[in-house]
Amino acid sequence: MKYIFVTGGVVSSLGKGLTAAALGTLLENRGLKVCLQKFDPYLNVDPGTMSPYQHGEVYVLDDGAETDLDLGHYERFTSTNLSRMNNLTSGQVYQTVLNNEREGKYLGKTVQVIPHVTDEIQKRILEIGETSKADVLITEIGGTTGDIEGLPFLEAIREFALDVGMGNAIFIHVTYVPFIKAAGELKTKPTQQSVAKLREIGIAPHILACRCEKPLDKELRQKISLFCNVPYEAVIEEKDVDHSIYEVPLMLQRERMDDLVCRLLHLDVPGGDMSHWQEIIRKLIAPQHRVRIGVVGKYVELQDAYKSVYEAIIHGGIANDCGVAIEQVEAEDIEKFGAEKVLKGLGGILVPGGFGERGIEGKVLAAQYAREKKLPYLGLCLGMQIACIEFARHVVGLEGAHSFEFNPETKHPVIALMNEQKKVTKKGGTMRLGSQPCQLVVGSRAAQLYGAFLINERHRHRYEFNNAYRARFEKAGMVFSGTSPDGLLVEIIELPDHPYFIASQFHPEFLSKPNHPHPLFKGFIAAAHAQIHQKNL
Repeated sequence: MKYIFVTGGVVSSLGKGLTAAALGTLLENRGLKVCLQKFDPYLNVDPGTMSPYQHGEVYVLDDGAETDLDLGHYERFTSTNLSRMNNLTSGQVYQTVLNNEREGKYLGKTVQVIPHVTDEIQKRILEIGETSKADVLITEIGGTTGDIEGLPFLEAIREFALDVGMGNAIFIHVTYVPFIKAAGELKTKPTQQSVAKLREIGIAPHILACRCEKPLDKELRQKISLFCNVPYEAVIEEKDVDHSIYEVPLMLQRERMDDLVCRLLHLDVPGGDMSHWQEIIRKLIAPQHRVRIGVVGKYVELQDAYKSVYEAIIHGGIANDCGVAIEQVEAEDIEKFGAEKVLKGLGGILVPGGFGERGIEGKVLAAQYAREKKLPYLGLCLGMQIACIEFARHVVGLEGAHSFEFNPETKHPVIALMNEQKKVTKKGGTMRLGSQPCQLVVGSRAAQLYGAFLINERHRHRYEFNNAYRARFEKAGMVFSGTSPDGLLVEIIELPDHPYFIASQFHPEFLSKPNHPHPLFKGFIAAAHAQIHQKNL
């Protein structure tokens, strides 16, 4: 097995995850089986209890793991199916080491960062290697080189590379070459210092992926090569893309990064055919149609909070050869200014998941506007619960209907706490998580979209539709088109007399890829475009 370690320097948020994912795409298209994993230096056990403002979205895997959003990039860009083993935090490492110490597994030895913590990190690398049966494992180290909390991870991969030997492991360092506007030129000094810091730790990078706003000319590449002690061809330009993150694999291919990686790791494989990826980019750059979609949320000012949702919307556009302009709508603005003023002119409305009472009434108004104006609506998790609350109040006639989460005193808790959640006191990893089966109703729109009657989707919630109200909802015209196989949990709702009004308790965005758009998003964008086209006739 071959190992690629991706580190980052100068500043955070450079795109290490995208670089790793894009490289994974290129290697897969050369016939290699690729697996990816992320090491995060923070002490949280996982991102599940972290605020979206702190960390962005929590990406949920099939096995219920709440992981870093970069794992979303890994799954979207490649065919790999990840598990909780693919995301390791310092919190998990120290928790394991301390548990081992309490159980006497170290036989009374003094427990130290080296070797006990670093050995535990290396153990995770080996375990992934054994279980994945991949040809290449790409491991991304979170944070920035020089951070105190990241040092054990860097030491661990240094030791690991030494153990597996030359030709079996390489280091790719993602760095920043800033453009100084006043001087009118790119500066290499931050990259030089970042590499110097990495070399102090004992790691000499084989490849430098240089993030930049302007192209790197020959002179700059030569300078970086000389002062950072890497070959000229290993100085890779990773310039800001013009249209979409899905351009990154093609950009790295033009830079011949995959050729270089294969040569360094002694991988004798043919070149990759990226024609299908080029067609995806064509549809993103020059689509046949256009539509505007409003995402009504409470974290809209933070792009990463709804990362998978935004990407799944784009995928739905790709499926319909339709360019999608995403309008980020603050739910509280609807409460202040009214739905008509804020939402007018949109082709469709999407309400994503979330927690907490802030902005709830704005989301309810958005669902009402979409239902009454016959505007395509897609609700995800909380977005389904919002649609139920709105329907209960304005169609079923249940005055003051609400979710028990937001108003425990409501007379009509149409959304209630799941039975198995009532005794839960710990916050982390205790929701209904991961892939669960869903039975679809024959003849429903959901069944038509999926082309199946039994599906599996990823969940992350504590509350559910209250079955005590199911008969009244059905009498008023709502269709429960997807339930758990035992029929007890409502998974999908839809309104048959509406162009497109569907909401799911699960998170379909986690299973969408640019080359395999999710059926619910594909149908949503198709309906939104049809509505706009009809209005223009």
